Amino acid sequence: MDEALAAKQIDELRNGIISELLVKKEDFPVFRAVLVKQPDFKRFRGIAQRGGHVIYHYMDAPRS
Repeated sequence: MDEALAAKQIDELRNGIISELLVKKEDFPVFRAVLVKQPDFKRFRGIAQRGGHVIYHYMDAPRS
């Protein structure tokens, strides 16, 4: 995964095109670097899975 693909997937999740996004362990560092730069970063919720993968959802309200 490169930064452009990560940004595209973040936009799709934000706009409701996809309801969840699976980020594989090997793609996580690049994805997270792009995600933390988003102005609505606190609305993304990542749930860790076995094997180091993470499933992200976009929430209506920001997490605390």
